[in-house]
Amino acid sequence: MNLFSMWKNKIAKQRVNTLNEVNEQPTPARSSRTFGWKSGLSLVMMSTFLITTACGSPSSGSTPAAASSSTGAQTTASSGPVEIEFWYGLGGKLGDNMKKMIDDFNASQKDVIVKGVVQADYDETTQKLQAAIAAGQVPAAVLSSNVEWAKKGYYAPMDQFISADPDFKKDDFVQTFLQQGQVDGKQYFLPMYGTTQVMYYRKDALKAAGIDPSSLTTWEALSAAAAKMTKKSGSKTTFYGWEPMWGADNMIDAVLSKGGSILSADGKTVTIDTPEWTSTWESFRKWIHDDSIMTIHSGGQGWEYWYKTIDDVMKNKAAGYTGSSGDQGDLDFKIVGAMEQPGWEGVGQGKPVANAIMAGIPAQASPEQQQAAFKWLTYFSKASNTAQWSMNTGYIAVRQSALQDEKFKAFSAKNPQIEVPLKQASHASPPFQDPTGGKITDALKVAADQVQINNVPAAQALAEAQKKAQQELDRANR
Repeated sequence: MNLFSMWKNKIAKQRVNTLNEVNEQPTPARSSRTFGWKSGLSLVMMSTFLITTACGSPSSGSTPAAASSSTGAQTTASSGPVEIEFWYGLGGKLGDNMKKMIDDFNASQKDVIVKGVVQADYDETTQKLQAAIAAGQVPAAVLSSNVEWAKKGYYAPMDQFISADPDFKKDDFVQTFLQQGQVDGKQYFLPMYGTTQVMYYRKDALKAAGIDPSSLTTWEALSAAAAKMTKKSGSKTTFYGWEPMWGADNMIDAVLSKGGSILSADGKTVTIDTPEWTSTWESFRKWIHDDSIMTIHSGGQGWEYWYKTIDDVMKNKAAGYTGSSGDQGDLDFKIVGAMEQPGWEGVGQGKPVANAIMAGIPAQASPEQQQAAFKWLTYFSKASNTAQWSMNTGYIAVRQSALQDEKFKAFSAKNPQIEVPLKQASHASPPFQDPTGGKITDALKVAADQVQINNVPAAQALAEAQKKAQQELDRANR
Protein backbone atom coordinates (compact mmCIF):
# COMPACT_ATOMS: atom_id res chain seq x y z
CA MET A 1 0.00 0.00 0.00
CA ASN A 2 1.50 3.36 -1.02
CA LEU A 3 -0.64 6.15 0.25
CA PHE A 4 1.97 8.85 -0.38
CA SER A 5 1.86 8.09 -4.09
CA MET A 6 -1.89 8.78 -3.99
CA TRP A 7 -1.92 11.74 -1.63
CA LYS A 8 -2.74 14.29 -4.32
CA ASN A 9 -5.95 12.40 -5.01
CA LYS A 10 -6.88 12.08 -1.37
CA ILE A 11 -6.28 15.53 0.07
CA ALA A 12 -9.04 15.78 2.61
CA LYS A 13 -8.95 15.30 6.35
CA GLN A 14 -10.84 16.78 9.28
CA ARG A 15 -9.81 19.34 11.14
CA VAL A 16 -10.85 22.80 12.18
CA ASN A 17 -10.35 25.85 9.82
CA THR A 18 -8.74 28.69 11.76
CA LEU A 19 -8.45 32.18 10.35
CA ASN A 20 -5.55 34.50 11.06
CA GLU A 21 -7.73 37.56 11.52
CA VAL A 22 -11.10 38.72 10.29
CA ASN A 23 -11.46 42.38 9.32
CA GLU A 24 -14.42 44.13 7.78
CA GLN A 25 -13.66 42.19 4.58
CA PRO A 26 -12.46 38.56 4.77
CA THR A 27 -8.70 38.06 4.64
CA PRO A 28 -6.74 34.94 3.70
CA ALA A 29 -6.65 32.16 6.26
CA ARG A 30 -3.37 30.67 7.37
CA SER A 31 -3.04 27.09 8.45
CA SER A 32 -0.17 24.80 9.36
CA ARG A 33 -1.58 22.48 6.67
CA THR A 34 -1.74 24.98 3.83
CA PHE A 35 1.39 26.65 2.55
CA GLY A 36 2.49 29.03 -0.15
CA TRP A 37 0.17 31.96 0.71
CA LYS A 38 2.11 35.09 1.53
CA SER A 39 0.83 37.47 4.15
CA GLY A 40 0.88 41.22 3.84
CA LEU A 41 -0.92 41.52 0.49
CA SER A 42 -3.12 44.54 0.20
CA LEU A 43 -6.86 43.94 0.12
CA VAL A 44 -7.02 45.07 -3.49
CA MET A 45 -4.27 42.68 -4.62
CA MET A 46 -5.75 39.83 -2.59
CA SER A 47 -9.26 40.35 -3.90
CA THR A 48 -8.10 40.58 -7.52
CA PHE A 49 -6.12 37.36 -7.27
CA LEU A 50 -8.69 35.36 -5.31
CA ILE A 51 -11.63 36.47 -7.43
CA THR A 52 -9.73 35.22 -10.46
CA THR A 53 -9.06 31.84 -8.87
CA ALA A 54 -12.56 31.53 -7.46
CA CYS A 55 -14.18 32.11 -10.84
CA GLY A 56 -11.65 30.05 -12.77
CA SER A 57 -11.37 26.30 -13.16
CA PRO A 58 -11.52 24.39 -9.89
CA SER A 59 -9.64 21.19 -9.23
CA SER A 60 -10.14 18.07 -11.31
CA GLY A 61 -13.57 16.53 -11.06
CA SER A 62 -15.29 19.73 -9.95
CA THR A 63 -18.16 21.63 -11.47
CA PRO A 64 -17.17 25.11 -12.70
CA ALA A 65 -18.70 28.02 -10.86
CA ALA A 66 -21.60 29.63 -12.67
CA ALA A 67 -20.20 32.99 -13.65
CA SER A 68 -23.50 34.08 -15.12
CA SER A 69 -25.27 34.04 -11.75
CA SER A 70 -24.98 36.94 -9.32
CA THR A 71 -24.74 34.44 -6.48
CA GLY A 72 -22.54 31.79 -8.07
CA ALA A 73 -25.44 29.31 -8.33
CA GLN A 74 -27.79 28.94 -11.25
CA THR A 75 -31.50 29.06 -10.51
CA THR A 76 -34.62 28.49 -12.50
CA ALA A 77 -37.07 30.73 -10.69
CA SER A 78 -39.76 30.47 -13.34
CA SER A 79 -39.94 26.68 -13.51
CA GLY A 80 -38.11 23.50 -12.60
CA PRO A 81 -35.82 22.73 -9.67
CA VAL A 82 -33.56 25.20 -7.88
CA GLU A 83 -29.92 24.60 -8.82
CA ILE A 84 -27.35 25.35 -6.15
CA GLU A 85 -23.61 24.92 -5.73
CA PHE A 86 -22.10 23.13 -2.76
CA TRP A 87 -18.38 23.78 -2.22
CA TYR A 88 -16.31 21.19 -0.36
CA GLY A 89 -12.62 20.44 0.07
CA LEU A 90 -12.67 16.64 -0.07
CA GLY A 91 -10.79 14.37 -2.44
CA GLY A 92 -10.00 10.69 -2.89
CA LYS A 93 -12.46 8.28 -1.27
CA LEU A 94 -13.97 11.09 0.78
CA GLY A 95 -14.64 13.02 -2.38
CA ASP A 96 -16.14 9.94 -4.02
CA ASN A 97 -18.44 9.42 -1.05
CA MET A 98 -19.54 13.05 -1.14
CA LYS A 99 -20.25 12.87 -4.87
CA LYS A 100 -22.38 9.76 -4.30
CA MET A 101 -24.30 11.49 -1.52
CA ILE A 102 -24.98 14.45 -3.81
CA ASP A 103 -26.13 12.13 -6.60
CA ASP A 104 -28.41 10.25 -4.21
CA PHE A 105 -29.94 13.49 -2.99
CA ASN A 106 -30.56 14.74 -6.51
CA ALA A 107 -32.25 11.45 -7.38
CA SER A 108 -34.37 11.45 -4.21
CA GLN A 109 -36.45 14.53 -5.04
CA LYS A 110 -37.23 16.99 -7.83
CA ASP A 111 -37.10 20.37 -6.09
CA VAL A 112 -33.34 20.91 -5.78
CA ILE A 113 -30.30 20.06 -7.87
CA VAL A 114 -26.97 20.23 -6.03
CA LYS A 115 -23.85 20.78 -8.10
CA GLY A 116 -20.70 19.88 -6.20
CA VAL A 117 -17.63 22.11 -6.61
CA VAL A 118 -14.48 20.43 -5.36
CA GLN A 119 -11.71 22.46 -3.69
CA ALA A 120 -8.25 21.18 -2.80
CA ASP A 121 -8.87 21.12 0.96
CA TYR A 122 -10.71 22.89 3.77
CA ASP A 123 -8.43 25.92 3.71
CA GLU A 124 -8.77 26.48 -0.03
CA THR A 125 -12.54 26.33 0.42
CA THR A 126 -12.26 29.16 2.94
CA GLN A 127 -9.93 31.18 0.74
CA LYS A 128 -12.16 30.93 -2.30
CA LEU A 129 -15.25 31.69 -0.25
CA GLN A 130 -13.55 34.91 0.87
CA ALA A 131 -13.19 35.94 -2.75
CA ALA A 132 -16.73 34.85 -3.58
CA ILE A 133 -18.15 36.98 -0.77
CA ALA A 134 -16.13 39.98 -1.93
CA ALA A 135 -17.35 39.45 -5.51
CA GLY A 136 -20.98 38.76 -4.54
CA GLN A 137 -20.85 35.34 -6.24
CA VAL A 138 -21.33 32.88 -3.40
CA PRO A 139 -22.36 29.23 -3.43
CA ALA A 140 -25.59 28.38 -1.66
CA ALA A 141 -23.87 25.92 0.69
CA VAL A 142 -20.27 25.39 1.72
CA LEU A 143 -18.42 22.83 3.84
CA SER A 144 -16.81 25.51 5.98
CA SER A 145 -17.60 27.50 9.10
CA ASN A 146 -16.30 30.57 10.88
CA VAL A 147 -17.74 32.13 14.01
CA GLU A 148 -16.39 35.61 13.33
CA TRP A 149 -17.80 35.62 9.81
CA ALA A 150 -21.19 34.61 11.20
CA LYS A 151 -21.06 37.51 13.63
CA LYS A 152 -20.29 39.87 10.77
CA GLY A 153 -23.25 38.65 8.75
CA TYR A 154 -21.44 36.64 6.06
CA TYR A 155 -23.45 33.51 6.93
CA ALA A 156 -27.24 33.16 7.20
CA PRO A 157 -28.78 31.81 10.42
CA MET A 158 -30.84 28.66 9.90
CA ASP A 159 -33.28 28.98 12.81
CA GLN A 160 -36.26 29.88 10.64
CA PHE A 161 -35.68 26.80 8.48
CA ILE A 162 -35.21 24.59 11.54
CA SER A 163 -38.43 25.76 13.21
CA ALA A 164 -40.36 25.10 10.02
CA ASP A 165 -38.97 21.58 9.58
CA PRO A 166 -40.80 18.97 11.68
CA ASP A 167 -38.23 16.32 10.77
CA PHE A 168 -35.22 18.24 12.06
CA LYS A 169 -35.35 16.72 15.59
CA LYS A 170 -32.73 18.90 17.25
CA ASP A 171 -32.42 16.59 20.29
CA ASP A 172 -31.32 13.72 18.07
CA PHE A 173 -28.11 15.48 17.08
CA VAL A 174 -24.94 14.83 19.07
CA GLN A 175 -25.24 17.97 21.17
CA THR A 176 -21.55 18.83 21.38
CA PHE A 177 -21.50 18.88 17.58
CA LEU A 178 -24.72 20.86 17.15
CA GLN A 179 -23.64 23.43 19.73
CA GLN A 180 -20.42 24.09 17.86
CA GLY A 181 -22.54 25.55 15.07
CA GLN A 182 -24.29 28.06 17.34
CA VAL A 183 -23.25 31.72 17.47
CA ASP A 184 -24.87 34.16 19.88
CA GLY A 185 -27.78 31.79 20.41
CA LYS A 186 -28.48 31.21 16.73
CA GLN A 187 -27.75 28.11 14.60
CA TYR A 188 -25.47 29.29 11.80
CA PHE A 189 -23.85 25.96 10.93
CA LEU A 190 -24.97 22.34 10.80
CA PRO A 191 -22.59 19.50 11.67
CA MET A 192 -21.95 17.24 8.68
CA TYR A 193 -19.69 14.79 10.50
CA GLY A 194 -17.51 14.64 13.56
CA THR A 195 -13.83 13.93 13.88
CA THR A 196 -11.30 13.25 16.58
CA GLN A 197 -7.73 12.04 16.42
CA VAL A 198 -7.17 8.44 17.47
CA MET A 199 -4.27 5.99 17.51
CA TYR A 200 -3.53 3.44 14.78
CA TYR A 201 -1.01 0.66 15.40
CA ARG A 202 0.50 -2.26 13.51
CA LYS A 203 -0.83 -5.45 15.02
CA ASP A 204 2.29 -7.40 14.12
CA ALA A 205 4.67 -4.87 15.68
CA LEU A 206 2.90 -4.90 19.02
CA LYS A 207 2.53 -8.68 18.98
CA ALA A 208 6.23 -9.19 18.23
CA ALA A 209 7.12 -6.96 21.18
CA GLY A 210 4.66 -8.73 23.47
CA ILE A 211 2.59 -5.58 23.96
CA ASP A 212 -1.16 -5.71 24.54
CA PRO A 213 -2.71 -2.61 22.92
CA SER A 214 -5.34 -2.48 25.65
CA SER A 215 -2.53 -1.72 28.13
CA LEU A 216 -1.55 1.51 26.35
CA THR A 217 -3.93 3.75 28.27
CA THR A 218 -1.34 6.33 29.34
CA TRP A 219 1.33 8.31 27.52
CA GLU A 220 3.87 6.85 29.92
CA ALA A 221 2.91 3.33 28.82
CA LEU A 222 2.87 4.31 25.14
CA SER A 223 6.34 5.91 25.28
CA ALA A 224 7.72 2.82 27.03
CA ALA A 225 6.19 0.62 24.33
CA ALA A 226 7.58 2.91 21.61
CA ALA A 227 11.05 2.62 23.11
CA LYS A 228 10.73 -1.17 23.17
CA MET A 229 9.63 -1.37 19.53
CA THR A 230 12.13 1.16 18.13
CA LYS A 231 14.96 -0.30 16.08
CA LYS A 232 18.27 1.42 15.47
CA SER A 233 21.34 0.89 13.34
CA GLY A 234 24.10 2.69 15.16
CA SER A 235 22.77 6.16 15.91
CA LYS A 236 20.15 6.00 13.16
CA THR A 237 16.60 4.92 13.88
CA THR A 238 15.35 2.48 11.24
CA PHE A 239 11.96 1.72 12.80
CA TYR A 240 10.10 4.19 14.99
CA GLY A 241 7.94 3.17 17.91
CA TRP A 242 5.40 5.89 17.21
CA GLU A 243 4.73 8.88 14.94
CA PRO A 244 2.71 11.83 16.22
CA MET A 245 1.18 13.96 13.50
CA TRP A 246 3.01 17.18 12.75
CA GLY A 247 1.57 20.31 14.30
CA ALA A 248 0.19 21.53 17.58
CA ASP A 249 -3.00 19.45 17.61
CA ASN A 250 -1.64 16.15 18.93
CA MET A 251 0.33 17.87 21.66
CA ILE A 252 -2.64 20.08 22.62
CA ASP A 253 -4.76 16.93 22.97
CA ALA A 254 -2.15 15.50 25.32
CA VAL A 255 -2.11 18.72 27.36
CA LEU A 256 -5.89 18.75 27.72
CA SER A 257 -5.69 15.14 28.85
CA LYS A 258 -3.31 16.26 31.61
CA GLY A 259 -5.70 18.94 32.78
CA GLY A 260 -4.24 21.92 30.98
CA SER A 261 -6.19 24.73 29.37
CA ILE A 262 -5.55 27.43 26.79
CA LEU A 263 -7.32 30.25 28.63
CA SER A 264 -8.18 30.94 32.25
CA ALA A 265 -11.77 30.49 33.36
CA ASP A 266 -12.47 34.21 33.04
CA GLY A 267 -10.99 34.29 29.53
CA LYS A 268 -8.47 37.00 30.40
CA THR A 269 -5.23 35.02 30.69
CA VAL A 270 -3.45 32.74 28.23
CA THR A 271 -2.36 29.66 30.17
CA ILE A 272 -0.11 27.86 27.69
CA ASP A 273 3.04 28.15 29.83
CA THR A 274 1.77 26.19 32.84
CA PRO A 275 3.44 22.96 34.06
CA GLU A 276 0.79 20.88 32.27
CA TRP A 277 1.92 22.42 28.99
CA THR A 278 5.68 22.53 29.50
CA SER A 279 5.96 19.00 30.86
CA THR A 280 3.79 17.53 28.10
CA TRP A 281 5.48 19.32 25.20
CA GLU A 282 8.91 18.64 26.66
CA SER A 283 8.05 14.92 26.69
CA PHE A 284 7.30 15.08 22.97
CA ARG A 285 10.53 16.98 22.29
CA LYS A 286 12.48 14.37 24.21
CA TRP A 287 10.81 11.42 22.46
CA ILE A 288 11.47 12.94 19.04
CA HIS A 289 14.95 14.43 19.43
CA ASP A 290 16.71 12.91 22.46
CA ASP A 291 15.37 9.36 22.45
CA SER A 292 14.62 9.12 18.71
CA ILE A 293 11.76 6.71 19.42
CA MET A 294 9.26 8.96 17.64
CA THR A 295 9.42 11.19 14.58
CA ILE A 296 7.29 13.53 12.49
CA HIS A 297 7.00 14.40 8.82
CA SER A 298 6.69 18.12 8.21
CA GLY A 299 6.38 20.52 5.30
CA GLY A 300 5.64 19.57 1.74
CA GLN A 301 2.60 20.48 -0.29
CA GLY A 302 -0.91 20.20 1.12
CA TRP A 303 -1.40 16.95 3.02
CA GLU A 304 1.89 15.41 1.91
CA TYR A 305 3.19 15.15 5.49
CA TRP A 306 0.00 13.37 6.55
CA TYR A 307 0.25 10.61 3.97
CA LYS A 308 3.98 10.21 4.53
CA THR A 309 3.15 9.50 8.16
CA ILE A 310 0.52 6.93 7.22
CA ASP A 311 2.89 5.41 4.68
CA ASP A 312 5.55 4.83 7.33
CA VAL A 313 3.13 2.64 9.28
CA MET A 314 1.73 0.82 6.28
CA LYS A 315 5.25 0.22 4.87
CA ASN A 316 6.41 -1.18 8.21
CA LYS A 317 8.70 1.73 9.08
CA ALA A 318 6.84 2.66 12.27
CA ALA A 319 4.70 0.83 14.81
CA GLY A 320 1.87 3.35 14.82
CA TYR A 321 0.73 6.93 14.42
CA THR A 322 -1.82 9.43 15.67
CA GLY A 323 -4.30 10.44 12.99
CA SER A 324 -7.83 11.37 12.11
CA SER A 325 -10.84 9.15 12.60
CA GLY A 326 -11.40 9.89 8.92
CA ASP A 327 -8.25 7.95 8.02
CA GLN A 328 -10.14 4.71 8.44
CA GLY A 329 -11.25 4.67 4.83
CA ASP A 330 -7.59 4.61 3.77
CA LEU A 331 -6.33 1.92 6.14
CA ASP A 332 -6.14 -1.86 5.93
CA PHE A 333 -7.44 -3.17 9.24
CA LYS A 334 -6.01 -6.57 8.55
CA ILE A 335 -2.68 -4.87 9.25
CA VAL A 336 -3.58 -2.12 11.73
CA GLY A 337 -5.83 -1.70 14.72
CA ALA A 338 -7.29 1.40 16.35
CA MET A 339 -7.40 2.62 19.93
CA GLU A 340 -8.28 5.77 21.83
CA GLN A 341 -5.71 8.41 22.70
CA PRO A 342 -4.13 7.72 26.10
CA GLY A 343 -4.36 9.76 29.27
CA TRP A 344 -1.68 10.29 31.91
CA GLU A 345 -0.81 8.33 35.04
CA GLY A 346 -2.70 9.64 38.04
CA VAL A 347 -4.88 11.94 35.93
CA GLY A 348 -7.37 9.77 34.10
CA GLN A 349 -8.48 8.93 30.58
CA GLY A 350 -7.59 11.09 27.63
CA LYS A 351 -9.58 14.19 26.75
CA PRO A 352 -8.61 14.97 23.16
CA VAL A 353 -10.65 17.37 21.09
CA ALA A 354 -13.71 16.13 19.20
CA ASN A 355 -14.65 18.52 16.47
CA ALA A 356 -17.61 18.89 14.15
CA ILE A 357 -16.95 19.56 10.49
CA MET A 358 -19.75 21.97 9.69
CA ALA A 359 -21.48 23.49 6.71
CA GLY A 360 -23.03 26.91 6.33
CA ILE A 361 -25.20 28.94 4.01
CA PRO A 362 -23.70 32.25 2.82
CA ALA A 363 -25.98 35.18 3.55
CA GLN A 364 -25.68 36.54 0.01
CA ALA A 365 -27.49 33.52 -1.41
CA SER A 366 -31.11 34.23 -2.34
CA PRO A 367 -33.90 33.07 0.01
CA GLU A 368 -34.84 30.41 -2.55
CA GLN A 369 -31.28 29.12 -2.66
CA GLN A 370 -30.95 29.21 1.13
CA GLN A 371 -34.04 27.05 1.49
CA ALA A 372 -32.67 24.62 -1.10
CA ALA A 373 -29.31 24.53 0.67
CA PHE A 374 -30.97 23.73 3.99
CA LYS A 375 -32.85 20.88 2.37
CA TRP A 376 -29.57 19.43 1.08
CA LEU A 377 -27.71 19.82 4.37
CA THR A 378 -30.46 18.18 6.41
CA TYR A 379 -30.64 15.32 3.91
CA PHE A 380 -26.93 14.68 4.54
CA SER A 381 -27.53 14.52 8.29
CA LYS A 382 -30.43 12.06 8.17
CA ALA A 383 -29.74 9.13 10.49
CA SER A 384 -29.30 6.58 7.71
CA ASN A 385 -27.10 8.92 5.66
CA THR A 386 -24.83 10.04 8.48
CA ALA A 387 -24.51 6.38 9.51
CA GLN A 388 -23.53 5.43 5.96
CA TRP A 389 -21.01 8.29 5.84
CA SER A 390 -19.49 7.05 9.09
CA MET A 391 -19.22 3.49 7.79
CA ASN A 392 -17.58 4.64 4.56
CA THR A 393 -15.14 7.14 6.06
CA GLY A 394 -14.58 6.51 9.75
CA TYR A 395 -15.87 9.95 10.67
CA ILE A 396 -18.36 10.24 13.50
CA ALA A 397 -22.09 10.23 12.79
CA VAL A 398 -23.81 13.43 13.94
CA ARG A 399 -27.13 11.91 14.98
CA GLN A 400 -27.51 9.68 18.00
CA SER A 401 -30.10 7.55 16.23
CA ALA A 402 -27.46 6.60 13.67
CA LEU A 403 -26.10 4.16 16.23
CA GLN A 404 -29.37 2.26 16.01
CA ASP A 405 -29.27 2.05 12.24
CA GLU A 406 -29.37 -1.66 11.39
CA LYS A 407 -26.67 -1.38 8.73
CA PHE A 408 -24.41 0.51 11.13
CA LYS A 409 -24.94 -2.03 13.88
CA ALA A 410 -24.04 -4.88 11.53
CA PHE A 411 -21.01 -2.99 10.23
CA SER A 412 -19.63 -2.15 13.68
CA ALA A 413 -19.95 -5.80 14.74
CA LYS A 414 -17.53 -6.73 11.95
CA ASN A 415 -15.43 -3.55 12.11
CA PRO A 416 -14.93 -2.61 15.77
CA GLN A 417 -12.52 0.20 14.87
CA ILE A 418 -15.52 2.28 13.80
CA GLU A 419 -16.56 2.56 17.46
CA VAL A 420 -13.22 3.92 18.69
CA PRO A 421 -13.80 7.58 17.70
CA LEU A 422 -17.39 7.36 18.94
CA LYS A 423 -16.25 6.17 22.36
CA GLN A 424 -13.50 8.78 22.50
CA ALA A 425 -15.93 11.56 21.59
CA SER A 426 -18.00 10.71 24.67
CA HIS A 427 -15.25 12.07 26.96
CA ALA A 428 -13.58 14.49 24.58
CA SER A 429 -12.81 18.20 24.90
CA PRO A 430 -14.61 20.82 22.81
CA PRO A 431 -12.55 22.66 20.18
CA PHE A 432 -10.92 25.94 21.18
CA GLN A 433 -12.71 29.07 19.99
CA ASP A 434 -9.94 31.62 19.56
CA PRO A 435 -11.19 35.05 20.71
CA THR A 436 -8.33 36.75 18.87
CA GLY A 437 -9.38 35.56 15.43
CA GLY A 438 -6.57 32.99 15.26
CA LYS A 439 -3.60 34.77 16.86
CA ILE A 440 -3.39 32.41 19.85
CA THR A 441 -3.68 29.43 17.53
CA ASP A 442 -0.94 30.86 15.33
CA ALA A 443 1.35 31.31 18.33
CA LEU A 444 0.83 27.67 19.27
CA LYS A 445 1.64 26.55 15.72
CA VAL A 446 4.93 28.43 15.83
CA ALA A 447 5.75 26.97 19.24
CA ALA A 448 4.95 23.45 18.05
CA ASP A 449 7.37 23.82 15.13
CA GLN A 450 10.02 25.08 17.50
CA VAL A 451 9.64 21.99 19.66
CA GLN A 452 9.03 19.34 17.01
CA ILE A 453 11.33 20.55 14.24
CA ASN A 454 13.95 22.86 15.80
CA ASN A 455 14.43 20.99 19.09
CA VAL A 456 13.80 24.11 21.17
CA PRO A 457 13.04 23.36 24.85
CA ALA A 458 9.31 23.40 25.44
CA ALA A 459 9.51 25.93 28.28
CA GLN A 460 11.27 28.44 26.02
CA ALA A 461 8.98 27.92 23.04
CA LEU A 462 5.81 28.13 25.12
CA ALA A 463 6.99 31.18 27.09
CA GLU A 464 7.51 33.04 23.82
CA ALA A 465 4.14 31.88 22.54
CA GLN A 466 2.39 32.88 25.77
CA LYS A 467 3.83 36.39 25.65
CA LYS A 468 2.69 36.96 22.08
CA ALA A 469 -0.70 35.31 22.62
CA GLN A 470 -1.35 37.34 25.78
CA GLN A 471 -0.64 40.57 23.92
CA GLU A 472 -3.17 39.58 21.26
CA LEU A 473 -5.75 38.56 23.86
CA ASP A 474 -5.34 41.85 25.73
CA ARG A 475 -5.82 43.71 22.46
CA ALA A 476 -8.94 41.69 21.66
CA ASN A 477 -10.40 42.25 25.11
CA ARG A 478 -9.89 46.00 24.81
